[in-house]
Amino acid sequence: MNLRHLPNAITGLRLAMAPLLPWLLWVGHYRTALAVALVAGLSDLLDGFIAKRFGWQSRLGSLLDPIADKLMLGLAMLGLWLVAMLPAWLVGLVLVRDLVIVVGAAIWWRIVGPFDGQPSLLSKLNTLAQVGLVLLCLVELAGWPLPLQLRREVVIAVALLTFLSGLDYIIRYGVRVWRHKRTPPA
Repeated sequence: MNLRHLPNAITGLRLAMAPLLPWLLWVGHYRTALAVALVAGLSDLLDGFIAKRFGWQSRLGSLLDPIADKLMLGLAMLGLWLVAMLPAWLVGLVLVRDLVIVVGAAIWWRIVGPFDGQPSLLSKLNTLAQVGLVLLCLVELAGWPLPLQLRREVVIAVALLTFLSGLDYIIRYGVRVWRHKRTPPA
């Protein structure tokens, strides 16, 4: 293998690890689930660092990396719902937001052309909050109890950020598509 493909290979491993998380949670291997989540997080940092450091960014990597991140987060939240750590409404909200973004990207591709999905600051804060919530739940399940009130407050913060960032995507890209359709061809 050409080392230039190393970041994509690391991302591929993260994609392969994603289905492990809900299964590990379902069967009660909480510490292993925490370890898998930590390895996935470190692999995300590593592939990004390697790609930028050596100039090995690729179009494939720019598409696979956010897919791997969303799949890992979505499946982690699903697994945490299965073991009653997260409410169904929150998991539903997160999955609907991500579905709206994917459908929006497909519409953008159809109407405008290639999609360059640069996340907003609000979206980055949302992802950070979601990762924090998943880690908080996994740490608690792994045997380090935390105050229930803390989890409740983080759930509310994640719900608010998820809703607002989803609305932000709809408005920003909706306006761009509307402007594009109104612009006469050159």
